[in-house]
Formats: sequence, C-alpha cells, structure tokens
Amino acid sequence: MLQSRTKQLHKAPDLLLIIAIFSLLLIGVIMVYSASAIWATYKFDDSFFFAKRQLLFAGAGIVAMFGFMNIPYLTWRNSSKTLLIICFILLVAVLIPGVGMVRGGARSWIGVGAFSIQPSEFMKLGLIIFLARYLADHQKKITSFTKGFLPSLSLVMVAFGFIMLQPDLGTGVVLVGTCMLMIFVSGARIAHFVGLGVLGLAGFAGLIISAPYRMQRITAFLNPWEDPLGAGFQIIQSLYAIGPGGLMGLGLGQSLQKFYYLPEPQTDFIFAILAEELGFIGGTLVLLLFFLLLWRGIRVALSAPDTFGSLLALGIVGMITIQVMINISVVTGLMPVTGITLPFLSYGGSSLTLTLCSVGILLNISRYAKL
Repeated sequence: MLQSRTKQLHKAPDLLLIIAIFSLLLIGVIMVYSASAIWATYKFDDSFFFAKRQLLFAGAGIVAMFGFMNIPYLTWRNSSKTLLIICFILLVAVLIPGVGMVRGGARSWIGVGAFSIQPSEFMKLGLIIFLARYLADHQKKITSFTKGFLPSLSLVMVAFGFIMLQPDLGTGVVLVGTCMLMIFVSGARIAHFVGLGVLGLAGFAGLIISAPYRMQRITAFLNPWEDPLGAGFQIIQSLYAIGPGGLMGLGLGQSLQKFYYLPEPQTDFIFAILAEELGFIGGTLVLLLFFLLLWRGIRVALSAPDTFGSLLALGIVGMITIQVMINISVVTGLMPVTGITLPFLSYGGSSLTLTLCSVGILLNISRYAKL
C-alpha cells in the first residue's frame, strides 16, 4: 500500500536543497585550497595536495548522492538491521590493534594510508536509519519508559560507548544529540528527558574528569590566554583569524593565520580562515546556505508520506545542523574544542562522502514529499 502510494507521489527532488548543497561544496573546495596551500607546499611540495583530494572526495560523494537519490528510501527501512550490524562490526574492528589506525590520538580509522574510512561516520547514518524504523514501528510505546524510551536509549548509548573507546567525543556528541532529537519528536515524554539530562550531565562530567586533555580543553575554553601556547593555542589563533576579517575580509587567499599559526586550518577550523579572508559577509553567506538546507530539510520531513520518512529526514537534517552548530561554536570560542568538522567545507573523505550519501537519501524523500 505504502509503496504504491509513494510511486504515485514520485517527482523531481527539491531544487533549493540541491542548490544549497552544491554551493556549500563549491565554497568548500575553494576554501580547502586557500586554507591548506601553504601547509601542503611545505609538507608535500604541492599546494594543491589537499584541494585535489577534496575535489576527488566531493566528486565521489556527488556520484553517491545522485545514486542514493534514486534509491527509494523504503529500501533502507527493509535493510536497517543489516546496516546497523555492519556498522557495529566496523566499530569493533577499529578498536583492534593492527586493524584500526591511530590519528590525532584516536583509533578511529580503518584502511591503508590516505585511503581509509571512519566507522563512526557510518554509524551515525546507520543508527539514524535503524532508529527511524524502530520509532516508526513503536510510536505508541515511546511514551513508556521501559517499552519504548529505554530500548531506544540503550541502543544509542551502546553505540556512543564504542565511539568513546576510540575515543571520539565530538562524533559521539553529534550521534547522541541527533538520536535524542528523533526520540523527542517521535513523542517521548519530557519527564524522561529531564531525568536523562541529569544523568547525562553527571556522565559528561565523568568523561571530562577521566581524561586530562578534556579538562584542559574546558579550562582553555574558559580562559584560553592562561595557556596561550598549550591548550588555548587553537582557539586563540582562531579568534586572531576571525577578528581581522571585519566586514569584507582580507581577500581570498590573503589569510595570515594559515602561515603555520592555526594548525591544519583546512579541517576543523576552516570557518576561521573563511571569516578571515571573506569577512562577515562571507561567513554570513555560508550560514544562510546552511539555514536554507535546514529549512528545506525540515519541510521535507514534515511533508514525507509516512512516519519512517519523516523521522529519517529529520535525523539527517538534525545530524548536519548539530554538527554545524558545534563546529561554528568551537571556532568562535562559544564551546570547548571538540574536533568536529564543518559539513561540506572541511577537508575529509569519510565525513564528506557520508554526508553527501545522507543528503542523497534526503533528496529521495523529497521526491515523495507533498511540498
């Protein structure tokens, strides 16, 4: 019944959503080159080293996006359990010495050299798909703590636990935040979230205390100038980039902070370089493009023909939005440093490709939505 209904509603994907995605991708490739050219020349004797790879990742991601856009989203409902099992297998595998690769102090990668994947990125999408199905099938039970809320929460916490063993707090926070949003929208009681919030704060405090570097990030956030060459270095250099940008910026390619001041500016802190070179106007343009993506994504979620499609669309949009909010907050000094990339703009293969696959699913849902 539902499959025949969605076939009848088949149409072209949301055009404004596609425009926002391609605009962000274009800005991302340009800014990755601008931010990384100096470091790439020094380390690889090739100013286009990171830009060429970003272009390759973007091209592969676009192909995947259009492929996913043409796969009926109900296909993911039927294979959600299999996808989740595969994601958990990858999360376990990455923790095995000799299988998982250590980068930046975290064992988060599987692969060889530059050609590697980050299982936690796959888990974000896999869990969103499975949770969308579970919540759609058990919507009447979600108000019950033991029959609906607790099973959903337990699954999310198991995935979060495996990610924290790497450790990767940033990705874990995005995953938990996205899943909690989906559970809340599906009808969970606010009282359950209040109790969960108290436990969550206690657990978060425990995670911070258990790792000295996390405590250093908190103290650096409160007063980065207390340790300007240590824990506070990144945020200070980020603010030094944003401040001189002013209204119009210093001009594309004219950043000073990318000259070995801001570490690897093409990744987590690319927005700081963008604000330095393109100013308040450039930064606002990027934020407006993200807002356009959020607006169209929410419209797709509200207009989807079934509960699974609505929750799946909401999960994808929520994942991207939460990641953007955390990244921009870190770069501007509103949050402690967490190590989260800016979707579509930051350099990276797994994150960019999986994000484009996710929006491919969102575009497919938009083909059936009654906009």
